Formats: sequence, C-alpha cells, structure tokens
Amino acid sequence: LKQWDEVLGKDPAGRKAQVAEEIGWIESRRSQMLALWEKFESGEIPVRITHNDTKISNILFDRQGEVLCVIDLDTVLSSMCLNDYGDAIRSYTNAGKEDDENLENVYMKMDLFEGYTRGYLSEASFFLTQPEIDNLAFSALYITFEQVLRFLMDYIDGDNYYKVKYETHNLVRTRAQYKLLLSMEENYDEMLSVIGRIVCDIKSK
Repeated sequence: LKQWDEVLGKDPAGRKAQVAEEIGWIESRRSQMLALWEKFESGEIPVRITHNDTKISNILFDRQGEVLCVIDLDTVLSSMCLNDYGDAIRSYTNAGKEDDENLENVYMKMDLFEGYTRGYLSEASFFLTQPEIDNLAFSALYITFEQVLRFLMDYIDGDNYYKVKYETHNLVRTRAQYKLLLSMEENYDEMLSVIGRIVCDIKSK
C-alpha cells in the first residue's frame, strides 16, 4: 500500500483519472485488509516458512496424478501461512481465468473451496493456531485484494514492472480479480461455515 500511494501520487502514465472507480475498490477496503497484516505484525498470527506462490503449476505430479513435490522455491520466505492457503483458494477456485475478459466466467466455485480446505486442514489443523484458523477464509479475500491492487498499480504506473500482452492487460487482470473478490465476499459467510464444519469433523475423529 505504501508503494500504491507513491504510484498514485506520481501518476506517471497519466492513467489515474481513467480508473477512479477501480481506485475506489482499493481504498474502500484498505483498513479491512491492513487489519489482517496488523495481526501478523503483532504476533497474533505466527511467522512460518511459506511458499508464497501456491498455484497448481508449482506442484509436480506423476503420471498417476499423485503429488511428487512442490517446485519454484525462489519465493520461499518467512511470512504467515495464510498467504499460501489464500493464494491457493484464489487460483484453484476461480471458474474463469486470471485475465478473463468475460467477467461472466469469473466466480468462486464453492465445491472446490470445500474440497481444498478439507484436504488442507486434514494435514495442517494439528499445527495451526486458532487465530490462523479463524482467518483462513479472510486470507482468500486478502490475497485476491492484493492481486487487484498489484495489477491496478502496474497499470497506473504504465505497466513498467512486468511484460504484458497488450497495454490494457493489467487492467483486464484487475477487473477479473475484482470480480473474483466480489464472489468471495458474497460467499464469505458460507466459507466460514464450511471451515467450521470441517474443523469439527476433524476434531471428532
């Protein structure tokens, strides 16, 4: 967000006025998103070793579909494990593509959310703290918001940070990820309910 503020202040490509509505998406959620990071900085959410890029293409499978290992380890560092869970939910449950131009395609698939969460908690619930469990659902919103912010910031900055397919590609990605974020917000209560149910199932075994 500090970098975001700097880019907005400079508006180097003269694009800020064109995306006033999109900027509003970020600003309206700023305090809500910072609240999660403050829990991490205060120690309420512990520091762990995290991958930080948990998309499916970073998992190597054998011919039978069994997991061999996690790859692309250059992003590994100390952070909150909610980053890994949240980014997995962001990338695995999206019915559309990250840069889908047809926003009708983009929404959160709750069956995939429940399946992934059940698998994740079957392995991770024994070490997760209660604050981590309590913030699992929100971490998906947090990471998706972060992607909206990053893509919009890159567009406003003139697409200087990444090679893009075409001039408006980061804006397309911004809008697609925002549509996913809206879907997550609409399903948030159900996400909490699913997590609670899974945790109870695991504890009862």
